[in-house]
Amino acid sequence: MLQIDDLTVRLAPGQAARPILDAVSLRVAQGEAVGLVGESGSGKSVTCRAVLGLLPRQTAVSGRVLVDGQDVLSQTAAGLRDLRRRRVAMIFQDPRASINPVRRIGDFVTEGLRAGGLPYRQALDRAEGLLEAVGIEDPRAALRRHPHEFSGGMLQRVMIAGALAAEPDLLLADEPTTALDVTTQAEVIAILSHLRTARGMGMLFVTHDLELAAAICDRIYVMYAGRIVEEQATGELFARPRHPYTAGLLAATPRLESHEPPHGVPGRPLSLAESPDGCAFAARCHLAVERCREQRPALETLEHAQVACLRAGEPVHD
Repeated sequence: MLQIDDLTVRLAPGQAARPILDAVSLRVAQGEAVGLVGESGSGKSVTCRAVLGLLPRQTAVSGRVLVDGQDVLSQTAAGLRDLRRRRVAMIFQDPRASINPVRRIGDFVTEGLRAGGLPYRQALDRAEGLLEAVGIEDPRAALRRHPHEFSGGMLQRVMIAGALAAEPDLLLADEPTTALDVTTQAEVIAILSHLRTARGMGMLFVTHDLELAAAICDRIYVMYAGRIVEEQATGELFARPRHPYTAGLLAATPRLESHEPPHGVPGRPLSLAESPDGCAFAARCHLAVERCREQRPALETLEHAQVACLRAGEPVHD
């Protein structure tokens, strides 16, 4: 459903001319949920926006982004509108920044349906059904309300309903639970899991929380400083992380069964523009040796994993 090959993104000279993504490759099959995790600033959201062609003008982009075999990067404006209307939908991080505050909820949910030619009354009926499916009480009345009349959790459900209105083949969920409390997070995750299974959608789920990714994803890509550093099936990644950064993220996750405090990854995350010549994670890695600071690791197959680490196959790494 989604195939990204060697995607490289660099901002235009008038926008600091800095690199954002470097040779990012990932896959999402039909009906599969794939996680993309990493600290803030690693390039996760830019990867999602590239799938919809939502990059700043004059941005230098190379590589391929294929949605069901069609290259997004070579699409015309009309082709991109059709892609966003029928094939791919996105749930953004902050629903209050993504939904027009002066328009009614019904306008937001039905916009894509009406643009696709569905009559107004039928679009309203379908919007009502979508709001009910995501757990909005009294959905007919909700269609007449404005965004400020909803809590953050309810508004995120509205965002999900709007994304699902056109029955997309691929759903991009960009940290959809970041601003929600734990209970509401669980409810939103349950909704996404159910709707993905019922509709057979592929889903790219972006988060900085590995526990959330484990609850919904079949496979997980780990991103650091604009590059993919590890990819594994979810169970294998939790049981045996192959990259020191992945192991650090797991160690930083609080656990109810442990009396030990979580151990954060030392140092600060880097952007691709700040990355040194060698491994971008070397300055924060307790396993780093001199060659890690000189040689950039390529993403290579190690047993059932893909990992970009010069020491991944050494016994000391296990």
